[in-house]
Amino acid sequence: MSFEDPDRIPYSDLASGGPPLDEDDSDGWDELEVSGEQTTCLFCNLQFHTIAVALVHCRSEHNFDLLSLKNKYNMDCYSYIKLINYIRIHKPDPKLLIEAKTALWEDDIYLKPGDMETWLMYDFDDLGSAPSTPHYAIDGKTPISNINFSDLQRQIEDLTLQVKQKDLLLESYCKDIEKMKEVTRTIVEAGDSENKKFPHHVLSSGCQSGDYFNSYSHFGIHYDMLNDKVRTYSYRDAILKNSDQFKGKQVLDLGCGTGILSMFSSQAGAQTVYGVDMSDIVYKAMDIVKENNLDNIVLIKGEIEKLQLPVTKVDIIVSEWMGYFLLFEGMLDSLINARDTYLKPDGLMLPNRCNISIVGVSDVDRYKSVINFWDDVYGLTMKCMKQEVLKEPFVEYIPEEKLLTNPQIITEIDLKTCHVNACVFSSKFALTATRDGLLTAIGGYFDVFFDLEHKVEFSTRPSASKTHWQQTLFFLPDCIEMKSGDTVEGTISFTRFTKNLRGLLINITIDKNKYQYIFD
Repeated sequence: MSFEDPDRIPYSDLASGGPPLDEDDSDGWDELEVSGEQTTCLFCNLQFHTIAVALVHCRSEHNFDLLSLKNKYNMDCYSYIKLINYIRIHKPDPKLLIEAKTALWEDDIYLKPGDMETWLMYDFDDLGSAPSTPHYAIDGKTPISNINFSDLQRQIEDLTLQVKQKDLLLESYCKDIEKMKEVTRTIVEAGDSENKKFPHHVLSSGCQSGDYFNSYSHFGIHYDMLNDKVRTYSYRDAILKNSDQFKGKQVLDLGCGTGILSMFSSQAGAQTVYGVDMSDIVYKAMDIVKENNLDNIVLIKGEIEKLQLPVTKVDIIVSEWMGYFLLFEGMLDSLINARDTYLKPDGLMLPNRCNISIVGVSDVDRYKSVINFWDDVYGLTMKCMKQEVLKEPFVEYIPEEKLLTNPQIITEIDLKTCHVNACVFSSKFALTATRDGLLTAIGGYFDVFFDLEHKVEFSTRPSASKTHWQQTLFFLPDCIEMKSGDTVEGTISFTRFTKNLRGLLINITIDKNKYQYIFD
């Protein structure tokens, strides 16, 4: 990402929430149901032509009875919308929903629309009101028997998967041919084709780059990361000072960028290093690897979830996957996919664990310049802007002297065992003031650990050497006067966006006040 001010990074462009739903929309929903729109099961990947059949499947295969749930909680259409969004975000076990004593989805944040969701097109009032009168049948006809229908769905899923795999292979071959043509043209134009050698190569998964990956095609970003000595020296030391772990091993460098970690791994004695990146920067990494005469590095362009490595398993995965506040725009999902798909059971993850911490901040001048600024803008009032500005986390350096409380770790992540839901959690906190001051914000940072024979670790805390991740500030709408020894207690929770899985929705509750912040 590139920003106008390197010391302050506001996150705006919030989702508008979409158009309001009105009663006239119900006709469109009915048409969608009749038209045979594909509907994905709430708890597995099977797809159905109608929600009615999907409901039968949920009841028979997952013991999830929506009608029973409706009666139990006296649900209306708004509760239904919250339920569907809650399931899509948290992917709970259906048993948890059925047996819960209270409705887990009642928070209004689950009314926020995400991606196009066919389940939200269903007329919930048409479900019925008693177990004896469920509206699960289609046009009054009994659906296909559960056993036959389940078998049929599995066959369809298998055939669909085979078609997708063949399409990916075909597209990959086409891209490889185009790349070969480009290389051939370069050789011919140079006029010395006999002397040109390409000891490494680029494979393509045939996937299109999105905005996230395109942002990493800009060289300024890689300059900032490589110029971050804390980051780069930590990875270099973890690899080179533990070279015995790398000798003769197969290594995967996920999100390789310019290839710096791949080259460190090669220097440490790895047999082969597979560098994977979806950004076009991988083409410059070709030249960089060639400049350094490292023939054992294979560069692969594509998303790890959609490509196939030349090897079935690797011994080590090294990745600089972390984003701001660790999880925003990070690559944790991709890292977990690579680990579960390619890492040997006794393989190494570098880094192997990390944590996130928060701390109280007192910076009245900064608060005035960012929040109170809107009270008087060239003689005009823009106070209505405050509400939106307060929703934005700010990525910037927090002066150590502005810290007001002790820090507290709110989550720890073991990268060898964690799941993708590591991004969704809630933690209670108690921050005790170490001096008198006005609590104006909650600050956040993370620590990273390489637990090897020669241990290496680094921190992005305010008192540590500066990194390009800086720290994250959450300004409080209601500042709190604190005396030394006073404690502020609350809860902080992380939730994903359905429309942008690399984004975060963060809620901070202090006493009875709840504040929401959007990383998008």
